[in-house]
Amino acid sequence: MTGRILVVGDVITDILVVPEGPVAQGTDTPATIRQMPGGSGANQAVWLAAMGVDAHFAARVGGADVVRLGRHFEGQGVSAHLSGDEANPTGTLICLVDPDGERSFLTDRGANAHLGETDLPFELLDGMDRLHISGYALFEPKPRAAVMALAARARMKDIPVSIDPASTGFLATAGCENFLGWAADAEIIFPNADEAELLTGQTDPGRQIAALLENFRRVVLKRGNLGAIYAERGRGPCTVPAEAVAVVDTTGAGDAFLAGFLAAELRGEAADSALSAAIAAGARAVTRLGAQPPAM
Repeated sequence: MTGRILVVGDVITDILVVPEGPVAQGTDTPATIRQMPGGSGANQAVWLAAMGVDAHFAARVGGADVVRLGRHFEGQGVSAHLSGDEANPTGTLICLVDPDGERSFLTDRGANAHLGETDLPFELLDGMDRLHISGYALFEPKPRAAVMALAARARMKDIPVSIDPASTGFLATAGCENFLGWAADAEIIFPNADEAELLTGQTDPGRQIAALLENFRRVVLKRGNLGAIYAERGRGPCTVPAEAVAVVDTTGAGDAFLAGFLAAELRGEAADSALSAAIAAGARAVTRLGAQPPAM
């Protein structure tokens, strides 16, 4: 194990749909359809565990799924702290995968939208080397209050906090200035190119990074097939190109990338090496269907 990270975020059941060609309106389209475990926070925790991190994960799920999902995370090497919701089901997402591997989502957040302070006791931070927050946990008032309280306590305990913006759709609805305020306790942010453009109003990567460094001490900008850029206040940026791989499904690639970076940092690797590890993890993720690595 290289360190302990607490991840807070969503558990989602992914219904993955890969049509065999363009979707035919009003009739049948042959497709590959699979039900798979997902949720950005869950994916990140599982990928972290696969990379040797002592990964802990806190979330809220449907009451009927607590035991089943607890066993799933245990099988993946993750210490899961799951609260059961008797009124709302585990979140569900339909993921439509285009022929080029790009995906679109139809999301029912279910129990995730009801995460509260009793689900995130401050004791979860004991012994942690980092708190990581999936941005999805900030888009409803009740989860947001609980997560922000946990992040503030982490900062008081000198536990570094990281965050990924999660979704341009939710960001646009919530308001970027609001999101930046909610994420104020984070020292590093992991946006993709679209999220960075939305958060900053800039299209140039250098200007995006400069704007984000006004709010965060460090930035890792994910740029898909253009690679990634790491930057921090007071030093020049580091850029690593993407790996050339055959793309099957991009679902979870950003989560694997993030896990690769954080795991490498916990191993004591420098920023350029951590960025290369992140690129390799993201490349691995896109070569197979599903958002999580195979069970350990």
